[in-house]
Amino acid sequence: MDAYVSPQLVGHLLPEILLLAAGTVVLVGGAFHRRGHLWHLVALAAPALALLVLWFQRPGPGAEWTAEAAPLALDAMARFARITVALLGVLFALLVWQREPDRPAEYTGALLLLEAGAMLAASAANLVMVFLALELVSIPSYVLLYLVRRAPDTQEATIKYFLLSILSSALMLYGFSFLYGVAGATHLAAIRRALAATTGQAWLGLGGLGMLLVLAGLGFKLAAVPFHFYAPDVYQGTTHENTAVLAAVPKLAAAVVLVRLLWWATPGLEDLGWRVVLVLALVTMTLGNTLALWQNHLRRLLAYSSVAHAGYMLVGLAAAFALSHSGRAADAAVTALLFYALVYAVATAGIFAVLAAWSQGAKRVETVEDLAGLSRHRPGLAAGLAVLLFSLAGIPPLAGFWGKFGLFSAALQVVRQSPGEVSTWFVVLAVVGVLNAAAAAAYYLRIIGTMYFQEPGPEADQVEPGGGAPLAAWGAVALVVLLGLVPRLGLSGASRAGAALQAAAAAPVSTVAAQTETAPARQARLVSPDSREQ
Repeated sequence: MDAYVSPQLVGHLLPEILLLAAGTVVLVGGAFHRRGHLWHLVALAAPALALLVLWFQRPGPGAEWTAEAAPLALDAMARFARITVALLGVLFALLVWQREPDRPAEYTGALLLLEAGAMLAASAANLVMVFLALELVSIPSYVLLYLVRRAPDTQEATIKYFLLSILSSALMLYGFSFLYGVAGATHLAAIRRALAATTGQAWLGLGGLGMLLVLAGLGFKLAAVPFHFYAPDVYQGTTHENTAVLAAVPKLAAAVVLVRLLWWATPGLEDLGWRVVLVLALVTMTLGNTLALWQNHLRRLLAYSSVAHAGYMLVGLAAAFALSHSGRAADAAVTALLFYALVYAVATAGIFAVLAAWSQGAKRVETVEDLAGLSRHRPGLAAGLAVLLFSLAGIPPLAGFWGKFGLFSAALQVVRQSPGEVSTWFVVLAVVGVLNAAAAAAYYLRIIGTMYFQEPGPEADQVEPGGGAPLAAWGAVALVVLLGLVPRLGLSGASRAGAALQAAAAAPVSTVAAQTETAPARQARLVSPDSREQ
């Protein structure tokens, strides 16, 4: 129990403590001080300070977090994901600057708590901690959806997201119960040890059922088919700012938890894992891109685009399962997934920042046609939006190209290093992925064509972008271009994360067993009659 509250752990959790303290101060202080500028400043300073602390922190040794006494995995993957969340927090703070004047304290406080929950989810190494962290992402999301305009479609979006989020949590908890039943423990290292030592088909069947239920629960946050159906309605019914948060942060947290919980902690289930995740990847990216082609409402279109990008991320997870099943190192697949999650989240935040900047006063950007003439009245915003859309489409030399290149390269690595059946399926996955990337370019180019080639409406002259949304948009554009020209800036952190997790996965089960032995069990073993005789 001392390890749960050790000074070393508290020091490592300083970024999350900063965000939680700032969120609490904002929520309580907002009841006495309604001026929004102060709370927006706190919402900007807290993630900026957390980012600064994380930049100078260094992850512990790979074996350190496998100890069962440690509730959090403060490794390289946690550091990469936490830095990404803190960076997104700065962009979101700029995005909502002066955008929610009626309830600035409640809105910014919930946003800070959501960011803290995502950072905790990135490092959770215990089933209980995983659930609590993901709930700390979900509950502030309900608040963000509730606090915006009171239109009927907004209320419908809030209720739908709330009810379906509860359903996803129930599925995930049910899956946790099966994993706990098989392993007899809640720590991920202990679950891995138990499954690695399990030989009976019945026990592996229960573990596989637990994996499927957890995948279903996390599929909701990832917006993967068939758990995607809430996304178009919820995104359409809320604001650009809320859509940016919902499309980026829960997806990033779910991707990291999927890698750590399902790929690392479930040895022996890789054969089931790659088959299920590969089918989900194929269906998710194909359905998302196909339905996006028919959409005219911008947020609904980008919701289906978000579904498709979840499918791309699942390509990396499927490749990791398949490589582990073949006895190969899967760090390249994990690296590609993490880097793609970073690139997607930054580009998505920037796109909705441009839409929010152009939605001022009576001018509401809801459909693709509402962007007509943006290049004439605000050429800078139009150019920035084009760059971000090109990145999502995978056009070189932007960051999205390197993200897709890494994922498809991981799929081709499986083709080269795996036996016949696995190789054939991943050839299909790579081909379908490339075709989907080409299909996605069609609706991204339609948006760009509307900005540059359609005549603007009469109200466009009266729009003056204000607040911090333009700054958030330009920050995202700069990151996308920088990561495209110098991809090593993001790939180095993602590569260290993948290598650290692969090293932990490659550790002998006996080593993990020794590390995960609790103090009472060790003491009982040392004083047992057999040990005394020895």
